[in-house]
Amino acid sequence: SEGLNTSLGVTYARYGDRTLEMDIYRPNDAWGKLPAVVCIHGGGWAKGNRANHSKIAQALANRGYVTATISYRLSGEAPFPAAIQDCKAAVRFLRAHAKKFGIKADKIGAIGLSAGGHLTALLATSHGVKELEGKGKNPKISSEIQAAVPMGAQTDFLSERTRKVSKERVIWKQFMTGSQDERPKAYRMASPLEHLDKNDSPCLFITGEKDDESTRAEKFRKRMHELGVSSGLSVIEGAPHGFI
Repeated sequence: SEGLNTSLGVTYARYGDRTLEMDIYRPNDAWGKLPAVVCIHGGGWAKGNRANHSKIAQALANRGYVTATISYRLSGEAPFPAAIQDCKAAVRFLRAHAKKFGIKADKIGAIGLSAGGHLTALLATSHGVKELEGKGKNPKISSEIQAAVPMGAQTDFLSERTRKVSKERVIWKQFMTGSQDERPKAYRMASPLEHLDKNDSPCLFITGEKDDESTRAEKFRKRMHELGVSSGLSVIEGAPHGFI
């Protein structure tokens, strides 16, 4: 992270005694306000930590952004909607402290892989959904983002594929406290596709060629196209799900 101004372990949200931190990177030679990017790590909503996305955060900071890789509550500690509430709290924190960190408050985006890709897409579409805002500080500040890069992301929690995997796979049951059949309302609330409207931010989907087709977000991008919101898909040749 040479040439970067680094602030590690900045507390952005507090729930009782529990605090959540982010690591912030900024190019040393940049003056004035810069757009910001929140980096959201993967790990099936159950594991991983903010350091997993430090390379992405540093690479983007070297290209002229203020970046923040964030810790969020994993599903073993608190199931959905805790993780998205933390992501929204992180956006609110950066916007609230835009002056301090030299951020353009109206230009905040997000990027994340896998579980982080889902949270990025949900962040992009669920602006103004009260149940997802949470109580992680700066309640009067908007958590809306202006651009999103969901990578290897699930965007349709009401799909037949999700119905199947949520029955079989512990990561889904733990994050959503049950399968799609058992908790349809929660799955609807957690599904980025269900929140899409014409005011949402552009999304660029990136996925590995060998990843499941669902990560190409075809239904989601088709709906965005219908709404007149720009979206794109970049498929990395020969790459698996975890391509970072």
